[in-house]
Amino acid sequence: MKEIRKIIAEYDAMDHSVEKLALASVVNVEASSYRRIGARMLVRSTGVWTGGISGGCLEGDALKRSQKAIFKNAASNVVYDTMEDDKNQIGIGLGCNGRIEVLFTPIDPNDPDNEIEQLRKIIDASEPKLLLKIIECPEDSPLLGKIKLLDNTEGEIEFAKINETELRQFTEETRERKKPGIYNCKSADLEVKLLVEFIRPETKLIIVGDNYDVLSMVNMATELGWKTTVIGKAKKLSKAVFALSEQVLDYREASSVLVNEYTAVVLMSHDFNHDKSLLPIFLEKRPAYIGMLGPKKRFTKMMSQLPDLDMSKVDFFYSPTGLEIGAESPEEIALSILAEIVAAMRNKKGGFLRELEGSIHG
Repeated sequence: MKEIRKIIAEYDAMDHSVEKLALASVVNVEASSYRRIGARMLVRSTGVWTGGISGGCLEGDALKRSQKAIFKNAASNVVYDTMEDDKNQIGIGLGCNGRIEVLFTPIDPNDPDNEIEQLRKIIDASEPKLLLKIIECPEDSPLLGKIKLLDNTEGEIEFAKINETELRQFTEETRERKKPGIYNCKSADLEVKLLVEFIRPETKLIIVGDNYDVLSMVNMATELGWKTTVIGKAKKLSKAVFALSEQVLDYREASSVLVNEYTAVVLMSHDFNHDKSLLPIFLEKRPAYIGMLGPKKRFTKMMSQLPDLDMSKVDFFYSPTGLEIGAESPEEIALSILAEIVAAMRNKKGGFLRELEGSIHG
């Protein structure tokens, strides 16, 4: 979501009477790729771009193809194949070793339904959104790049004259998997390829504590583009925490904090009684993740004083919080905790990639 916010900010800062623009989007990936489906790069006719579709190996060519899309005022689809040692393929020798399909779409600022405006509607969403996009169709068809934003409400689904029963099946499957889906289907009598993109809302991080190590957590979460709420004593928190956090609340206001399935909570007050009183409150809210600082014996002691809590079926609680990386400083501890949150939310174990069998993004 951080990248989408940057793209929207760049779009808003442009003088559209002087410059034109196009959007390059990763719409399919096979094997290895630095970026995944949904990576975007906004390109201005002057050659300035924001965002990215790879680790740097494709952006130069993507710039040229985006400017071509602007000049022709027509979308195009390009497959970058870096799996074989073909000297004619862009990206060979740069370590991608995958096939990356990119859609280049000119953006009309006078169209209120252009993709940038659709993305604007989701940046503050608290629930996932689905974006339907035609990523492949017969040559010269105006369907290429056609989009539609869906929310999670029930109702009729109409898009590009695709059978509604099929569309509903595609969207329900994507919501269930929480990953993008690509489907071959028909738009009227034309064979097309449809991308159903699953766009997560911004991660919300609730930090409970007011000691100096809170700032390291807030700094790193801000860099990730997460929204942070800090719960603690205001007089103990630095001005930087107030500047970077979405909100700062007192301990007694903890029960009022809104939580969804993309919320993580970290109890780091370093105060046994504070953590003991707030843990049941956040367990009842059922966020995606709850972590608590301190050794296991501290948690064991806390459970002995909270006999009504049944933790046997709570799979989203982590104590001690964080991955085992030998963290020592507040910054390293924050890195360890935030990495564990990402792993937990993506249903990953958080181990060494070199020990992983198969694809990284399998």
